[in-house]
Amino acid sequence: MTSAKVDKGQDGRPAAATTDAAASGEGYQRALGARQIQMIAIGGAIGTGLFLGAGKAIAKAGPSLILAYAIAGLVIFFIMRALGELLMYRPVSGSFSEYAREFVGPFAGFVTGWTYWLFWVVTGITEVTAAAQYMTYWFDIAQWVSALIFTIILYGVNLISVKLFGELEFWFSMVKVTAIVGMILICAGILTLGFSDAGDTASVTHLWSDGGFFPHGISGTLMTLQIVMFAFLAVELVGVTAGESKDPKTVLPKAINTVPWRIAVFYVGALIMILSVVPWTEFEPGISPFVAAFQKMGLGVGAAIVNFVVLTAALSSCNSGMYSTGRMLRDLALNGQGPKFFTKLTKSGTPLIGTTFSAALMLVGVWINYQWPGDAFTYVVSFATISGMWAWIMILVCQIRYRFLADRGVLPQSTFRAPGAPYTSIFALAFIGMVIVMMAVDKDARISLYCAPLWALILGVSYLVLKARNPENKAFAKR
Repeated sequence: MTSAKVDKGQDGRPAAATTDAAASGEGYQRALGARQIQMIAIGGAIGTGLFLGAGKAIAKAGPSLILAYAIAGLVIFFIMRALGELLMYRPVSGSFSEYAREFVGPFAGFVTGWTYWLFWVVTGITEVTAAAQYMTYWFDIAQWVSALIFTIILYGVNLISVKLFGELEFWFSMVKVTAIVGMILICAGILTLGFSDAGDTASVTHLWSDGGFFPHGISGTLMTLQIVMFAFLAVELVGVTAGESKDPKTVLPKAINTVPWRIAVFYVGALIMILSVVPWTEFEPGISPFVAAFQKMGLGVGAAIVNFVVLTAALSSCNSGMYSTGRMLRDLALNGQGPKFFTKLTKSGTPLIGTTFSAALMLVGVWINYQWPGDAFTYVVSFATISGMWAWIMILVCQIRYRFLADRGVLPQSTFRAPGAPYTSIFALAFIGMVIVMMAVDKDARISLYCAPLWALILGVSYLVLKARNPENKAFAKR
C-alpha cells in the first residue's frame, strides 16, 4: 500500500485521504463476503484466551472474573467503534499502521506495523502451544512434536486463496460458536432440570458462596486483567480484512456492532453458566475450564468433544495469525519500511514470501515447547498481550486525532462515528494503562515489559538505518 495523500477539495480544504492501493484493492482479491467477515469477527475473539487462559484466571479471581470480562469487554467495544470510525473514513488493509502514519507520524506507522506483525507471530506461537497442550488429552505425545506438525499444516493452508481462507475461517468460527452456545444450553439444563453428576450441587449460589464473589479480593481480580485482555486480542482482525472485503463500508460496521452481544454471550454468559454448575475452586490453571466442566458433570464424551473444539479454536487463531502477518509485512514493504521482496503476491493474491517468513519464525514456538513445555504458554501470553495492546493504543490515539480534525472540517466526517468519543477513547487508553501497570506487578507477566524496551530499540535503530538509506521515501516524510 502506498502512503496516503491528502488532496484539496473544491472548498480548498483537504479531502479524504486516499491511496492508489486502496482504490485498486492493493493488489488483493476482494473475495471476503459479508457471511465470512461476520464469522471472522465473531470467531476472532473466541480462542485460547477464553478456552485455556480462563482456567488460570478463574483460579486467581474466582467468580469476579465475570466482572473483569464485562468491564474489559466494554473497553473493547470502545476500541472497535474507534477502529470502525477510522475504517469508514478510509478502509485499507494494514489499517493500524497506515492510520498511525497519517495521524501520528511515519515512525509511529513503522512501529505499529512491525509490532502488530510481531504480535501475530507470538500469538501464533501461543495458539500452537495451546493446541499442543490439547493433544495431550488424547495422546501421550511431546508438546513440541504437536506444535511442529500444526505449524507446518497451517502454513500449507495459508497458501490457499483468500476466498478459501475466509471459508475455512467461517467454519472454524461456526464450530466455536456452536460449542459455546451448546455449553450454555447444557449448563442451563443442569441448573433447571438437575441431570448429570453435577445436577444435585449445581446452583447460581456458587457465584458468591465459595469465598464470596471476590475470594482473593479486588487485587486478585486486577491481577487477571492481562489474561482477560489477551482473550480479546484479535477482535481488531476485521481491520486487516478491509482490503479484501467485497463491500467494506457495509460489512465492517455490521461486524463491529456485534461486539457487545459476542462478549455478553461468549464470555460473560458462558462463565456465569460454568461457574454456577461447577464451583470455581474445582478449576485448575492450565486446564480448559470447558473441558474440566464436562468432566465434573460426568459427561466424558462431552469433554472430549469440547477438547476437539478448543483445539480447533487454537488452530483457527494461528491460521488467522499467518493471514495477518503476511499482509502486514507487505504493507510495510509497499511503504518502503520493509524489504521489497515482501511485496510479491501469488496469482491467487497471497503474500507468499511474507507468510513464509512469518511461519518460519513461528517455528520458534516449537523450540519453546521443547525447552519449557510447562511455562511456554505463560511466557508467550504475556508478550503477546503487550505487543497486541500497542495496536489498540494506536487505534485510539488515531481516532482521537482524526475526530479533532474532522470536527474542524479539515477531514470529512466518518459515516460510522464512535459514540461518546473522544471521551470513550480516553477512558479506554486509561484502562489499557492500568493493565500495563498490573502486568508490571505480576512476576509472570513482567517478562514482556522487559522485552518491550529491547524491541523498541531494535525498531528505532532499524528505522534510522532505513531512513538514512532512502531519505526521499515519502514513508519517512512528515504529513
